[in-house]
Amino acid sequence: MTGDERQSRTRGLSAWTTRRWLRVGVAVSLVVLALLGTVGAWVLDRTETLSKDLVDVRSPALTVAIRLEAAVLNQETGIRGYGLTGTKDFVTPYRQGITEQENARAELAGLLRDDPAGLRDLKTVQDAVVRWQEGFARPIAAAPAGAPSPLAAQRAAEGKAAFDEVRAALGGQQERLRADRVRAREDLMTTLNVRNWVFSAIAVLIVALTALVFEGLRRGINKPLEQLSADARAISGGDFDHPISPTGPADLRRLSGEIDFMRRRLVRELASSEETRLRLDAQAADLQRSNAELEQFAYVASHDLQEPLRKVSSFTQLLQRRYGGQLDSRADQYIDFAVDGANRMQVLINDLLDFSRVGRVHNAHQSVDLGTVLERTLSSLSVGIEEAGATITHDPLPTLVADPTQVGMLWQNLIGNAVKFRRPGEAPKIHITADREGELWRFTVTDNGIGIAPEYADKIFVIFQRLHTKDAYAGSGIGLAMCKKIVEFHGGTIGVDPDYRDGARIVFTLAPRPPETPGPSTLPEATRSDLEPAR
Repeated sequence: MTGDERQSRTRGLSAWTTRRWLRVGVAVSLVVLALLGTVGAWVLDRTETLSKDLVDVRSPALTVAIRLEAAVLNQETGIRGYGLTGTKDFVTPYRQGITEQENARAELAGLLRDDPAGLRDLKTVQDAVVRWQEGFARPIAAAPAGAPSPLAAQRAAEGKAAFDEVRAALGGQQERLRADRVRAREDLMTTLNVRNWVFSAIAVLIVALTALVFEGLRRGINKPLEQLSADARAISGGDFDHPISPTGPADLRRLSGEIDFMRRRLVRELASSEETRLRLDAQAADLQRSNAELEQFAYVASHDLQEPLRKVSSFTQLLQRRYGGQLDSRADQYIDFAVDGANRMQVLINDLLDFSRVGRVHNAHQSVDLGTVLERTLSSLSVGIEEAGATITHDPLPTLVADPTQVGMLWQNLIGNAVKFRRPGEAPKIHITADREGELWRFTVTDNGIGIAPEYADKIFVIFQRLHTKDAYAGSGIGLAMCKKIVEFHGGTIGVDPDYRDGARIVFTLAPRPPETPGPSTLPEATRSDLEPAR
């Protein structure tokens, strides 16, 4: 093979992918295993055939031939004794020998049905026995008992010659059967040796094939992958200038090239994004500072609004008390609107302050008995509960790590809503449950009030949302938004049970211990609307 041919062959093999190498390797392995399996199956079948012939044919045939000889000898002994003495008892072994002879002949014929030479020997023996029986044994057996048979003496020489032929035929038959058995045993031993060598060769070939496959996988796949992994670790460790060397089959080399292309692109992207990251860090710092200033401004502005609002409220109330009834009805109505607006603005500012304090001002986590907090809340709401004739029951409540002030605000808003939004002419019935659900506690607050339509189940937790006008039910539309903020701050969720139709059922969860990073708070998602949902 010339150098160009070797280079061309090398390039052809280097273009093979991992899949192609695996396919070729598997195909070669299957062919080799199929050949080995065929040879092994042939050897096993040959061994089984020889063993079956030796055990089921040759050895039993020799044994039956010996029984046949014994049956003929019994006949000869019995007929000779009967001919010399005339005693009837000698006829019994003769007749028994005939029966045993026939049985042995039939059995031997069945064993040697596939052996023409054995059948010829059996026929020779049978013919010799028949000649001896017809010429000597049967005439003597037919003579009357009680006296020696004259035929025994007259035909003694003839009978001896005929029986010698029988002996010779039996001897020849047994000699052939012994030779056949010895030859079958030798063939079996030879085949067993061949089997042992074949299976030893199969074992050696399997070991060699396994070693070849293992070495091929190590060199063709494992080693290139280890090299690629080492290069990837170097890059992931921060050495982005570390090159990746393509090795192995074609697909692994392509993968190495793609990873190296990605590395070079990452280097370019990192170089161009470092400046962007620095700008983003500066912007994040500015945004954090701006948010802090905005929060402080909102808090101060809310407090500063209280003073002029109090003045407006005080003077409009004075105006109402002093001049109420002295002006016309339209002036009294305007004064009432001013007083009501000032009062509602003051309530709204206070509610907004409470909403902004959740998770910021009230953040004293401690072990809190929710049952004790609930009793305090019911005590503070006792006047409204008694006026409504409400009945409030609850299951045993757990002890959690939480902020007691926020938990009190949660109970106050939920129970206050359940009492406020009652059905006309029906006393409120409120029941609170608590069950462990995985790692969280699941609570429900169920009432028999006017309920919440399914289409409003998500919107009622948005700040400033209302289901009814302020004339029908008082409130600022911030209570359930505050409940959501408190629940999420304590690592839980809150929602409405859509399957409950006999009122409203608020379902919320609380973690046994608040998370390090509280959930998202409820931010204003819409301007205040008097007709949109929130309880």
